[in-house]
Amino acid sequence: MIPFNKPYLTGKETIYIEQAVKSGKISGNGMFTQKCQQFFEDKYGFKKCLLTTSCTDALEMAAILCNIQPGDEVIIPSYTFVSSALAFVRQGAKIVFADSQENHPNIDADKIEALITERTKVIVPVHYAGMACDMDKIMQLAEKYNLLVVEDAAQAVDSYYLPAPQPPKGGVSAHLINGNATEVPSKYSPFRGLGGRAALGGRGAALGSIGHFSAFSFHETKNIISGEGGMLAINDERFIQRAEIIWEKGTNRASFFRGEVNKYGWVDTGSSFLPSEIIAAFLWAQIENLDDIQSKRKQIWNRYYEGLKPLADKGYLKLPEMPIFATNNAHMFYLVCNSLEDRTKLINHLKANGILAVFHYLSLHISEYYAPKYDGRELANCDMFADCLVRLPMFYELEVESVNKIVMVIKNIFQ
Repeated sequence: MIPFNKPYLTGKETIYIEQAVKSGKISGNGMFTQKCQQFFEDKYGFKKCLLTTSCTDALEMAAILCNIQPGDEVIIPSYTFVSSALAFVRQGAKIVFADSQENHPNIDADKIEALITERTKVIVPVHYAGMACDMDKIMQLAEKYNLLVVEDAAQAVDSYYLPAPQPPKGGVSAHLINGNATEVPSKYSPFRGLGGRAALGGRGAALGSIGHFSAFSFHETKNIISGEGGMLAINDERFIQRAEIIWEKGTNRASFFRGEVNKYGWVDTGSSFLPSEIIAAFLWAQIENLDDIQSKRKQIWNRYYEGLKPLADKGYLKLPEMPIFATNNAHMFYLVCNSLEDRTKLINHLKANGILAVFHYLSLHISEYYAPKYDGRELANCDMFADCLVRLPMFYELEVESVNKIVMVIKNIFQ
């Protein structure tokens, strides 16, 4: 059986875990925690990073920092994982679900403004499959209506936002080749993110660096992993000090360890969001191999795309469409069938041939929990992706021969 996912171990995870244990500091915010956080701040331009025990915890921290009160409204795509909404529901928010684009699971930025009311406080764009939402439009709306933006970047580590360039004058415009963005000429002015940071190495703004906050996941299905784990990135300096307090159970313990206060105590709300050093040590081994992991995943992604494109050209299925402003971090490879019946047939056929493929989210607005509270319109695109999207096996150790087999089996069912 070719599994859907297989966690990749670099070989140094247990070595670093042993170092953490022998250091005598395993409760968190030690050497490995700080190394991980510093890496993300330096490489991607986040102003402050705080490791958490999960992406859900990072989103819950963001909801607290946004000061969500009962009755406040938060705009979220319905086609997403429950944590995107749950974090705000727990603070008493009313969730206003938005539809996906017709050709991509990401939120349709052109439909957001019609959902904004005087009660709206936050927009939560979810970068599905690590591909950017239209952050220019979303940040412009946030500025216009004085809203906060929380990027759900659970799947978006090492992915970038490249705003569509103006028509060039004898230059080269950005375009995509098999999902990989080419370089953008320096004369273009990429979106600079909340803090006014310049484009990172010509690649644009890192996803997660654009909104006021962002949440990442290091769950075992993600590109780099720690089993369970996550991270909150804070890009607005107004929130950094309070974020540390919430992170440390509502105390100013972090300031105490830096010598900024001579004792620490309970000063705000919060919870035990800080992961142990063992989780951070595992993650550091993954971070050291990020470039290699990304290179291999992109090779697999491109092989899928090239192998299945003839079927897409004939209309049997649809392949991922990447906006001109998005790079591809190869978090997942998905395809979209023409009907629920086709998808069921495909998944069963793959399983019969020893291949585990899965569908993804069910639309949250029609979930058992939220449907009784939902008073909005039908979200046809979200429901279409819920019925028709299939995720194929994607992991570092997936060999070319296995990818070729998966492609062949899919071709057989249609041909």
